[in-house]
Amino acid sequence: MKNIYNFLLNEKSGATAVEYALIAAGIALAIVAAVALVGGNLSTFFDDVGGQI
Repeated sequence: MKNIYNFLLNEKSGATAVEYALIAAGIALAIVAAVALVGGNLSTFFDDVGGQI
């Protein structure tokens, strides 16, 4: 049991996976925020263009 505990304590690949998960979550949050901010304006723009055609 002590060997398993020492292995888990010294294992570093889990930290890397957590870091990548945090980066992916940050990117996803930025994409969602950009779509939420630009989405309404973009819809209005295309409605105007469609109305002119």
